[in-house]
Amino acid sequence: MSTDWMNIQFGQGPSGRWYFVSVDGTQHDNVTAVRSFPVASPDEGIALVDVDGKELLWIAHLNQIAEPARSQILTAITQREFMPRILKLHGVSSFVTPSTWDIDTDRGRTSLLLKGEEDIRRLSGTVLLVTDGHGVQFLIRDLAQMDRHSRKLLDRFL
Repeated sequence: MSTDWMNIQFGQGPSGRWYFVSVDGTQHDNVTAVRSFPVASPDEGIALVDVDGKELLWIAHLNQIAEPARSQILTAITQREFMPRILKLHGVSSFVTPSTWDIDTDRGRTSLLLKGEEDIRRLSGTVLLVTDGHGVQFLIRDLAQMDRHSRKLLDRFL
């Protein structure tokens, strides 16, 4: 692996937009960092793309990128992605849909509207993706780690 591209320049300009300087010294403005597999492999398969969606750099794994660019890329991704994790279900308005769920997330307590059971997708044996009525996606990282009450409520919808 060449160390030239490990030491890439990636940062945020005064306007708040992200830029990338390629190995040949060309600066690309309005760059977006995109995860290919945001849930299953968040540190693998990251692309830096320009404003037209053209791939500028493919990063197989984030550990290939030296600091501070790695931290900057993670910050850019975090700004772009919004996927709160559901930590606990306090209650549901109904066991038929549509149903309002009272939940704790890693960003605080809130509620979500589940329009239909099809809005709960099982990504693996323990990972669920719940899409609310407004299109916000909530992640349950490990169903087995949730408390008994939360699992019991979820079982009624799965």
